Amino acid sequence: MSPTEVPTRPDIETPPREERKEGLLRPWSVILHNDDHNDMVYVVRCLMKSVPNIGPRRATQIMFEAHNHGKAVVTTCPLELAELYRERLESFGLTATIEKA
Repeated sequence: MSPTEVPTRPDIETPPREERKEGLLRPWSVILHNDDHNDMVYVVRCLMKSVPNIGPRRATQIMFEAHNHGKAVVTTCPLELAELYRERLESFGLTATIEKA
């Protein structure tokens, strides 16, 4: 390589800024699973304590959805929050998982 030549690197394609941001904040769903061990009122209270902005009406809807259909989406949010909410629900003895929305 001569002294006047400048080494070049191959073109590296980076996704547009919005695509990168979306990848970081990809939505995940927190899923509550039905169980036969916990009282319905207890489940409603745990939902309200575990996930902000879930009031009694919404918590009751989620509980009945899980009871009648085996599982229910509690909320959809970025991964870190989904993990936090799942851990909170599990700390109350509920069965919860997360999955890509």
